[in-house]
Amino acid sequence: MSITASLVNELRTKTGVGLMECKKALVETNGNLDEAIKKLRERGLAKAQKKADRSTKEGRIFICESSDLKSATIIELNCETDFVASNDEFISLGNTIAEKISNSNYTNQDKIESIKIDNKSVNDFLADYVLKLGENISLKNVNKINNAAYLSSYTHMNGKIGVIVEFTGNCEADIAKSIAMQVAATNPTYTKPDEVNNDELENEKEIIRSQSKSEGKPEQIIEKIVMGRIQKYYKEVCLLEQAYIKDDKKVIKEILPKDITIKQFIRFNLS
Repeated sequence: MSITASLVNELRTKTGVGLMECKKALVETNGNLDEAIKKLRERGLAKAQKKADRSTKEGRIFICESSDLKSATIIELNCETDFVASNDEFISLGNTIAEKISNSNYTNQDKIESIKIDNKSVNDFLADYVLKLGENISLKNVNKINNAAYLSSYTHMNGKIGVIVEFTGNCEADIAKSIAMQVAATNPTYTKPDEVNNDELENEKEIIRSQSKSEGKPEQIIEKIVMGRIQKYYKEVCLLEQAYIKDDKKVIKEILPKDITIKQFIRFNLS
């Protein structure tokens, strides 16, 4: 059977695979479109297995929010080069995966390998795109928040950083977005001081005491120095105690509406 240009183009439209690969698959299947699609899929899985050990240090963070801002999913999708990370096909893939997971029964207790997308395992689903884009692609991190009172999200640096912030009640959209931006910019470790691990806190105090003694500070004022520096430490690592990046005369807890606070935040940094 003659392999026409229109048949090759039809296969390319259906699969997104390059023209040469499409023509080769059609030749091998005597022009049978369905068999050619099957062969390309098999080839994609084989290539995915070969590329599986290749480093994926580039990629993007993707976030999918529900329309009522009560649930959201954040994922880290990795590839090999920044060129592919900026590719429209890769961006569409990331948004699709985030949306599919958001609409699924996935919970944070599940393993990433258990995720099903269009009735395929996530690795099988990604294999099609390994063939299209020519690079190893992996889903590295997933986190999902459900049944929140209110959520806001933000991505920064072309998807290199992504943030979701969960509030205990409805929050003005501009303020909520600004707080998500704050998390992206300052990378806090905790929401509030009482979340700080006691061992970590005691270790920090010991460091301050040791520094104060080596600086020759009088013994009777060292504990005051410790308490003062611990308050400063809280302002560095606790989101609610941080100076607001848009007005450093205020701290984050002061810009929130009355009776509303931050329940949690999730920050993904491309790794």
